[in-house]
Amino acid sequence: MAGALAVTGLTLAPTAAAVTPQSATINASCGIFGGGTATLTATQSGGSATMTLTSSAITAPVPVAQDSIASTLTLVRAGGGSVVFSGTRNPAMNTGAPVSVGPLPGTVASGDSLEAYGGSLKMVIFGVTVTCKATAPQAPGPFVFD
Repeated sequence: MAGALAVTGLTLAPTAAAVTPQSATINASCGIFGGGTATLTATQSGGSATMTLTSSAITAPVPVAQDSIASTLTLVRAGGGSVVFSGTRNPAMNTGAPVSVGPLPGTVASGDSLEAYGGSLKMVIFGVTVTCKATAPQAPGPFVFD
């Protein structure tokens, strides 16, 4: 019986899917709200993926409560189209604190190659829309999903 339960447990365990690279660096411009280096971190579980953006160069313009920023991250798909990651996940931030949003959920297909350059990050903070765009391709390269 214990052996059957162990096998059942293995059967129900999610398969590990990998995205490479797991993180990439971009240089982002957010207009009057600043800009600079930001890090995108990706995770994948099957057809679901999340993206998190953090930056000490881009700072919160006002104090922000936890999970109060409506964020939409659009990444460009190699070969055409785009993939959107969106949600309201963020830590609490004081004025001038480094910006961090995510993990933002999205749907990916096996083989998707996604790049921030050509896409955007839109954050709505207390009704004010902040749009950030990558000024060059991400390094070390696009996210490729299993």
